[in-house]
Amino acid sequence: QVQLVESGGGLVQAGGSLRLSCVASGIGVSINAISWYRQAPGKQRELVAPITSGGSTSYANSVKGRFTISRDNAKNTVYLQMNSLKPEDTAVYYCRTPYGVGFYWGRGTQVTVSS
Repeated sequence: QVQLVESGGGLVQAGGSLRLSCVASGIGVSINAISWYRQAPGKQRELVAPITSGGSTSYANSVKGRFTISRDNAKNTVYLQMNSLKPEDTAVYYCRTPYGVGFYWGRGTQVTVSS
């Protein structure tokens, strides 16, 4: 059974940093694409950053230069390092992986950035 569990969220002041973790079970992060998404109150869920099985990464324009996605194959974990946080980064952050014809999502972790 595939499971994704996010952690690392919390309350931080603007300009601060957080590192989110997405621990996978039932799949290997080294051979599956994993993406971080976020959903702010009243807004649609949006893609923040994916990492492919080959290790290629990309970023939403709004987080480019501030966020870094990475993975630790030995820990089967994907990280999202978030620096220079802004109030507009406040959202629930989710990780997602494709599986079969659909996707698996984690339950999310709340990030709140105060001004």
